[in-house]
Formats: sequence, structure tokens, C-alpha cells
Amino acid sequence: MPDEGADRPQTGRDRLLGSLRRPTRGQAIAGVLVGLLGFAAVTQVRVAGQDDDYDGLREAELVQALNGLQAASRRAERDISALEETRDRLNNSSERRSAAIEQARTEIATLGVLAGTTAATGPGVRITVQDPRGTLDLNHLLDGIEELRNAGVEAIEINDQVRVIAQTSFEDDQAGIRVDGVVLGAPYVIDAIGSPDTLAGALSFSDGFVDDVEDDGGTVEVEKVDQVEVSVTRRPTAPRYAEPVPGQ
Repeated sequence: MPDEGADRPQTGRDRLLGSLRRPTRGQAIAGVLVGLLGFAAVTQVRVAGQDDDYDGLREAELVQALNGLQAASRRAERDISALEETRDRLNNSSERRSAAIEQARTEIATLGVLAGTTAATGPGVRITVQDPRGTLDLNHLLDGIEELRNAGVEAIEINDQVRVIAQTSFEDDQAGIRVDGVVLGAPYVIDAIGSPDTLAGALSFSDGFVDDVEDDGGTVEVEKVDQVEVSVTRRPTAPRYAEPVPGQ
């Protein structure tokens, strides 16, 4: 039996129902956009409602709220000022600490050279003492070391074996001389760091070190050097009796 509605023309209601049952791609996209637009409208209304919290307040309540905001602003300004002062104190403290550390490092390096615990390099002189007859008077050698010290020498080593400092000991020995327990023989090569002209002049004045060695039958050669290497070091020893003064 034929369907009576097969040839019946579609009404607007039929077309609407058909579109809802089988929406096209364009209709689906349009529906999503309409939904998003509705969501955005609702959200904007809610936010606007939150921004209007003061709309219903009386004048006295508005004044009270304004005073509260001003008090909070003043507290925030005080907090910012305190934090800036703390920052400035920390910066100044850090700068002072860095300067103190740098000064301490410089002093340690200087004391290390003077105490013989670190190697040193710089301009100076190389002194070669020949003693062919083995008759060099130890006191004359000591006088030469003392003259170098008086001339401002900063580092001394002998024969690349012994570092000479304030506590260095010198003794006579059949094979030559004994310096801090180390036996050294001629030629004695003394490397000294300081002003080359000043050190050389201190050894060469009349009746000084050079003349004394020559009187003993030896010879002295003083060479000014732009770069003297003093590589021998000593291990630091703790003082037995001296103690540092607190606070110095």
C-alpha cells in the first residue's frame, strides 16, 4: 500500500525537524558559536556585578572604605621603604665584605712571599759567588744577605735549594756552607727579587760585600735581571711563644 505522505509537499515544520535530526556542518559550527557567545555574555554580567560592589553603599560607608584603602596604601609605602633600606644595607655590607676579602687576599699573598711559603717572581739580581780556594768567610756571605735586606729585597733563594727568610740559619761546613740544614757548595747563586739598581748598588759600595769576597780570594758577579724566579718554598711553622693580639 503506497505511503500517503510520500508525495505530500514538506512544510516549514518538516524542514525544521529534518534539520535538527541531520544538521549540516555549517549549522553545527553556528550552534557552537552561539553557545560560546552566550557563555561570554553570562560571564561578563557576573564580572560586572562584582565590580559594582560599592554601588549600593551609603556615603558614610564609602568614606570608611576610602579611609581603609588609604591606610593600606600608607602601610604598603612603609613596607616598601623598609625593604629598600634593608636592600641598601645589604648592598653596602656586601661591598664592604668584598673589599675586606680582597684586602685579606692581598695581605695573605704578601705575607706568603715574605714568609717564603709561596713562590715569587719579579725583577731583581742574580749574584754568582765563586770560591775556588774554599776560603770564603761565612760572615761575609751573611753580610751580603743583610745588605740585600737593607736594600729592600723581597725574596731570596740560594742555589735553587733554600729559601732565605728571617729565621734562616747559616753554618760553616767542610763542603761549603750549611743553610737551614742543607749543605751548599760553590758556586753560590743567590737569586734576589727587588729593585735591580738598588740591590746591585748595595752589594758594590766600597768595602762592601764584593770587596770582602775578593779579599777572601773569591769573585762576585752581579747580574740585573728583569724576571727573577724564586720557586723554592717553605712550610709554615706555628710560633711556639708568640700569640696574636685579639682584635688586631
